[in-house]
Amino acid sequence: MRLLVVGAGSVGGYFGARLAAAGRDVTFLVRPRRAGQIADGITIRTRNEDAVIPVKTLLAGQQSDPFDAILLAVKAYQLDAAVDEIRAHVGAATMILPVLNGMKHMDALRSRFGAGHVIGGFAQIVTSLDAQGRIVDQGVFHELVYGEWDGARSSRMCGCSWRAARRATTQRRSACSPR
Repeated sequence: MRLLVVGAGSVGGYFGARLAAAGRDVTFLVRPRRAGQIADGITIRTRNEDAVIPVKTLLAGQQSDPFDAILLAVKAYQLDAAVDEIRAHVGAATMILPVLNGMKHMDALRSRFGAGHVIGGFAQIVTSLDAQGRIVDQGVFHELVYGEWDGARSSRMCGCSWRAARRATTQRRSACSPR
């Protein structure tokens, strides 16, 4: 499963980097400034260690084949621009998982891409970015929960490769869980 992470900040960067470290096919859609900051990998600072995780990037405006899933982790004021940027990367079966504050963005995403593309979810994490663009991990919980809006265990949720990342990242107190 090919995953595009839009929003390589503290939330999208954390979960995307952990999935990449677990061997998943993850690409970050970034602007040139952020691409420069993570050219040698995304750094996650914890209390006792810094982990530098190599990642693939795609500059905004570059072309690629559609992705299987998109993790949309931007600020609400960046949503319109992000929606325009991901349009070219959405295929017939692409799932879009938004992890923004609130619910207002759901209507905009459903209107633009169709309700079938947009899945539900939320992130539980306490992170921030420092001045060098490193992710500073400040919490003890790191969970990305996602699923169908009706709560069904669909084949696309059960087949989602994020699920397998849970075992690979447990030692970091991270989980990606379909529900």
